[in-house]
Amino acid sequence: MREIESTRDRYVDLLRVFSLGVVVLGHWLMAVVAVGDDGVARAGNVLAVVPALQPATWLLQVMPVFFFVGGFSHAVAWSSVRRRGGRYADFVRSRAGRLLRPTAAFAAVWLVLALGIEVAGADRGVLRLATRVVAQPLWFIGVYLGVVALAPAMLRLHRRAGRLAPLVPVALGAAAVAVDVARFGHDVPFIGFANVAFVWLAVHQAGFLYADGSLRPGRPTGFVLAGVGLAGTVALTTIGGYPTSMVGVPGERVSNMSPPTAALLACAVLQIGLVLLARGPLTRWLRRPAVWRGVVTANGLSMTTFLWHLTGLFVVSAATLALGVGQPPAGSAAWWLSRPVWIALLLVPTAALVVLFRRADRPRPARVPAAGAAGRRHRTPLAAAGMLLCTAGVLGVSAVGFGGVLAGRTATLVVVPVTPLASVLLLAAGAGLLRLTRPGLPLP
Repeated sequence: MREIESTRDRYVDLLRVFSLGVVVLGHWLMAVVAVGDDGVARAGNVLAVVPALQPATWLLQVMPVFFFVGGFSHAVAWSSVRRRGGRYADFVRSRAGRLLRPTAAFAAVWLVLALGIEVAGADRGVLRLATRVVAQPLWFIGVYLGVVALAPAMLRLHRRAGRLAPLVPVALGAAAVAVDVARFGHDVPFIGFANVAFVWLAVHQAGFLYADGSLRPGRPTGFVLAGVGLAGTVALTTIGGYPTSMVGVPGERVSNMSPPTAALLACAVLQIGLVLLARGPLTRWLRRPAVWRGVVTANGLSMTTFLWHLTGLFVVSAATLALGVGQPPAGSAAWWLSRPVWIALLLVPTAALVVLFRRADRPRPARVPAAGAAGRRHRTPLAAAGMLLCTAGVLGVSAVGFGGVLAGRTATLVVVPVTPLASVLLLAAGAGLLRLTRPGLPLP
């Protein structure tokens, strides 16, 4: 197993942009906002109307690709930080900051908007729906922050395993299967949430294997992983009784995503295999200067786009409903034919929001303390506590949204009741602790 080198893999940048872009496009295509006769706005899902589309989520639910890419990026970043004399606090502050800055801007703006809507007595219809569900995609950022916090320890485990390192994600996958057996076979309450760690850490650990060359791109490995993943996904969603869709569908008793299941893990293996198969031709394509410039530009805007794309959806939905412009029945031929126009409409407010908030998405140079700097030993517990609070805050926001602050609205995160204001304050407190770990010496 070779040492991980701090070299840029253009393919990884493409995969990061691709995975977030597919999530945005998927939400725009699947979501159906409608107001019923009772005046209540509801968000539906075309996958519930057209179940035949659900197998498409095996390729379009690409969050496993993002966590796989994250494993590669964290391995390279940790090696770079350690070579410069940095430690845990420097790593998590740098990696989390890229997520927290745009997320903090999003949360602050939406909390103020939700308060204004409630004070104005306009907390109804599409506005009410928006304030409650616009933050749901933040679950991914919350889980990813938790993975960032654990990345140095998991990378240490990876390196100590040596030649047995490929068995680490296998063991995590086996633990995920055991959790599902306890959850579905023996009705053990709440144990399913352990798979938030086991499934995503298994995929993330595979990224370490890609970073050090143990997981080699190309046909042999790619075909094996894709074949095994496809066979497992088909078996689990047919004879295994798991839902076909890899995203939550209204009316389904079980979701493969919340919490993640063994079926999602099998689908992740399929996607990793396809990623390895596609690396050669796509890497050659990325050598074109125009293509690479496009990927670099998109990378600088991808997180802001992800955060604000549902806001764009609700802006257009509110406008069309106010104008009395209805949409064709979801899944009909007219509905499909109208999708290009619908996507074009959604791009307008989303692009405006990205331009407005893009500065928060800019990376900043990592910093490490000078040799012998005072207070170094205190930074690790501060950073760990900061990451814990940020993770809890973001997950709380994703669960409860921003609406109903003055009414005392709550939601349950696993077993803990959370409110919009408390969740945002947890996020702010965690970011403050991370800020306290900043050294004075910038990296070259």
